[in-house]
Amino acid sequence: MARRHIDITVPGLTGKRAIVTGASDGMGLGIAMRLAAAGAEVLLPVRNPSKGQAAIAAIRQEAPQANVSLGQLDLASLDSVAALGERLREEGRPIHILVNNAGVMTPPDRQTTVDGFELQFGTNHLGHFALVAHLLPLLRAGHARVTSQLSVSANRGSINWEDLNWERSYGGMKAYSQSKIAFGLFGLELDRRSRAHGWGITSNLSHPGIAPTNLLAARPEVGRDKETTGRRLIRALSAGGVLLGTVETAKLPALYAATSAEAQGGRFYGPSGPGHLGGPPAEQKPYSRLTGTEEAQRVWRVSQELTKVHFPLS
Repeated sequence: MARRHIDITVPGLTGKRAIVTGASDGMGLGIAMRLAAAGAEVLLPVRNPSKGQAAIAAIRQEAPQANVSLGQLDLASLDSVAALGERLREEGRPIHILVNNAGVMTPPDRQTTVDGFELQFGTNHLGHFALVAHLLPLLRAGHARVTSQLSVSANRGSINWEDLNWERSYGGMKAYSQSKIAFGLFGLELDRRSRAHGWGITSNLSHPGIAPTNLLAARPEVGRDKETTGRRLIRALSAGGVLLGTVETAKLPALYAATSAEAQGGRFYGPSGPGHLGGPPAEQKPYSRLTGTEEAQRVWRVSQELTKVHFPLS
């Protein structure tokens, strides 16, 4: 089945500084590549420097004049997050775009971060929560747009408030859904607090639909030595043009949310095709699990307590 080409126009970004987490491969690399090609200065904070150098080479192959550099970041270590924040604050340069894209998904066995949090909750949510807090002065200086990448998994499950770190029982997908629900609630609460306190930041959410991205590929670092059966099925359906998105279209909602003049804070962007699984990016109604303001405030409060990283009160 022939698949029509789907793309968006990224506006000129010369003079803007952008940061994309999880940009050493996959969707994050695609997002960073498009931002750099549009003229942004792009920082790739990565855990693996050799993969980061390969990503820079790939970006410069597509955009020879790209202004792109590496930073050291392991979202599963709050000390690493703090160190990057300190380095960038010392540089003192405004940040205009932050795409919180990095994530881990469904390790077969329960794992923990350096700080003892369940790996998905600690990496996908708490690491990014702390990163935004550490970068807040620079985000304010750049009147930044912060886009946080969710998943269709945020439309199922719930936050396991009685056992946030899944110490009593562990289900990989349940823990993944929790991490993305918490992250989405944080992203929307960030926009509300920015408006209430005059921070000058806009924060929105995106999700890639369903596409054969690298989240379910072989990831030895999380104990998965081969790609999942689900990824093989998704790849086959995607290649056949059946409803789902592609690796190329998966990055578009985040790009649109982060750069379009029409994208706004406090909104949710994803594919506009059937079931929001594929197709061109557009605004969509937030998942029901993301709409509770009291739960969002609870996520904010608990995340500050767990990370010991605090946003200003005003």
